[in-house]
Amino acid sequence: MNHHIFGPVISRRLGRSLGIDLIPYKTCSYNCVYCECGKTTDLTSIRKEFFPTGNILNQLDNVLASSPKLDYITFAGSGEPTLSLSLGPVLAHLKKNYGQYKVAVLTNGSLCTDPDIRQDLISADLVSPTLTTTTQEIFEKIHRPVPGLLVTDIIQGIRSLRNEYKGQIWLEVFLVPGLNTLENELKMLRNAIYSIRPDLIQLNYLDRPGTESWVSPPEPMLSGKIQKYFAEGGIPVEIIGFDKMIPFISQDKSTTQIDETLRRRPCTAEDIAQMTGISAPEVRKKLALMVQQGIVKAKSGERGIFYWIAADKR
Repeated sequence: MNHHIFGPVISRRLGRSLGIDLIPYKTCSYNCVYCECGKTTDLTSIRKEFFPTGNILNQLDNVLASSPKLDYITFAGSGEPTLSLSLGPVLAHLKKNYGQYKVAVLTNGSLCTDPDIRQDLISADLVSPTLTTTTQEIFEKIHRPVPGLLVTDIIQGIRSLRNEYKGQIWLEVFLVPGLNTLENELKMLRNAIYSIRPDLIQLNYLDRPGTESWVSPPEPMLSGKIQKYFAEGGIPVEIIGFDKMIPFISQDKSTTQIDETLRRRPCTAEDIAQMTGISAPEVRKKLALMVQQGIVKAKSGERGIFYWIAADKR
């Protein structure tokens, strides 16, 4: 079983993406209030080789041997990928042996202060760090980071990455109404973003159940207003949403595929149907059985019923 390789899945930002997960479940430098994967269980900023790099490379080679059609190969998953010392070697292996594929790294950006991590990222085609605020108080309220992380240092680390790195930087700004959507916060955040000079700004928001129930998406009018405000500097600004998902047909209709999808993030039956190609009625039948067996839990959300793997089955 390919424990570290998942998908391909349809990503809101990257199209058809094959995922690489280098990190044990919920090992991260942040414990974000909005995280769709749940609370961080190992809050750390210490880099390790969490799994043997050779095993990851073997799994990757097995999957790519069939030359799947992909928009990206993406370092992502349920933790912070830059914590893994395997990141650089696996990325180098991809660029040496599978140069036909574009490679992306989705990171919270907190460790871009480390020159070794910035060097690991140099060969990626796309790096997408997150920046939500410039003030330490709001930073700690949203991300609940490892003690000692300073948002001013992180902003400088992302600036350094921009100066050293020639690929695309798509900066994710996660909107948390009431915290980082106030006028003064947005003004300081916009100034910091302009100093980083990303190729694209992506405004994101919660549309799945997050770690804390009080987190909600912004009103569409507010999102649009922020989009226009950030775009005044000439950098393209996108609002990310599920309307950007692209369905594709998969021949694998197994319960295992549903299980692997839910291990990455909570989804509705319709989300799973789009990601896997399995018909929505069939997905619902399988989910109902998985709920009865205690494998999956369910909760009503704004877009419908969300499902995730029960904690004791992760």
